[in-house]
Amino acid sequence: MDSNVVAIVGRPNVGKSALFNRIARQRIAIVFDQPGVTRDRVAREVETNGHRFLLVDTGGLAFDRTPGSDDPLAAETRQQAAVAVSDAAVCIVVVDTRTGVTPLDEEVIKRVRESGVPCAIAANKCDREADDYRADEFLRFGLEVFPVSAEHGRGMDKLIAFATARLPPVDAEADAAKPLRVAVVGRPNAGKSSYINRLLNADRVIVSDIPGTTRDCVDVPFTIGTGPAARHYMLVDTAGMKHHTQMSKTSVDNFSLFRSERAIEEADVVLLVLESELGPVRQDMRIAGKIIDANRACVVLMNKWDLAVEKGITEQKATEVLRQMLPFMSYAPIVFCSAKTGYNIRRTVDAIDSAASSVRAKIPTGILNRTLVEATKRTLAPMKNGKRLKVYYGLQVGVDPLTIRLFVNDPKLVTPAYKSYIEKAIRARFGLEGAPLRLFLKARSRKDGAELGAEIAASKKKTAVSAR
Repeated sequence: MDSNVVAIVGRPNVGKSALFNRIARQRIAIVFDQPGVTRDRVAREVETNGHRFLLVDTGGLAFDRTPGSDDPLAAETRQQAAVAVSDAAVCIVVVDTRTGVTPLDEEVIKRVRESGVPCAIAANKCDREADDYRADEFLRFGLEVFPVSAEHGRGMDKLIAFATARLPPVDAEADAAKPLRVAVVGRPNAGKSSYINRLLNADRVIVSDIPGTTRDCVDVPFTIGTGPAARHYMLVDTAGMKHHTQMSKTSVDNFSLFRSERAIEEADVVLLVLESELGPVRQDMRIAGKIIDANRACVVLMNKWDLAVEKGITEQKATEVLRQMLPFMSYAPIVFCSAKTGYNIRRTVDAIDSAASSVRAKIPTGILNRTLVEATKRTLAPMKNGKRLKVYYGLQVGVDPLTIRLFVNDPKLVTPAYKSYIEKAIRARFGLEGAPLRLFLKARSRKDGAELGAEIAASKKKTAVSAR
């Protein structure tokens, strides 16, 4: 998608993120009346008017001592914005018509024009037709000027038409490929952004020791291979997820946490990044709980493993401790890696692919039921009030998340321990590494054979369609 990028740039606090959200038709970038909120490049694939492109929001370009340039990460923000312009096929410069032309507007427009990228000016905050005259002040730069209102949606059609008309043709095969959405989550300073930069071998997202550096969820396209065999990913760098008692009482922190939680829900696979020296702390367990609640496939990344090795910690011992502390994440594979040295970074991609494959696996009904028969013979089902649980049959009824329905004599007879035992037996037979597995019990008697057979056939058909 790099050749099909529309970048939004401008000085701080002119409404770039609001315009981004309006074009994307989603609340993706954080909008807040404070300079310097956006730092990284926030991107989202957009499809409109028959065109599909990558829309990129950038941090405010503060080249002098203007509000926002006191941010300790201002230099990194400018660098990210400059890279976004160099990658773009079209550039939209956002200005504030209420304040008029400022020296910083002139500097931003000058630098964008020097890049040679086709560009136009979005004259923002023209909320009414009577306000459009304020946009005329920006005609002096010799660029097309579009009076718009990001807040109310005025003027969007003409602006979008300008941008899409200047996009290069996209390879139909690559355009049709839906990328695997991978959310990278964890506590602040766990190394999420460093991991993404190491994986891409580029400074794609800002890395700093300052907690809270990443605020928005940053989408990063990533492709391995070429042609039909190419694998497409969308990495999502998220803000560090703090417990609400550790958060400052600012709207930006609240928005960041909400965006991170939504990134988990929208992901195909979630990478839970932990610090090897600290191991899983209480907040890591809370984040893991959110992943489980969302029924998302998961891979656990033990980052900064180089520091743990220096202390003599082995992967075998660390794995044992992790499984004890996170028993509810036993299905998630663990990869020990180091964003600093590059150790095992390639293995993390293999783990992602494996989890994504598992979550959409189709389990043969015959083999599933042989597994259930063997499991129930090996360990007798529990009894309640003199009545024993009987498992008659099982079949897969859904994917992503994997869902299996068990037909039993009485669902009330099952215990959490026995349900967990059945799940482990299924995982032991089919693998399903990284994929959550849901088991639902439904009451059936042996006499309901004909009805049961019809339901099984219908469920098989439904599962096959959803897997496609």
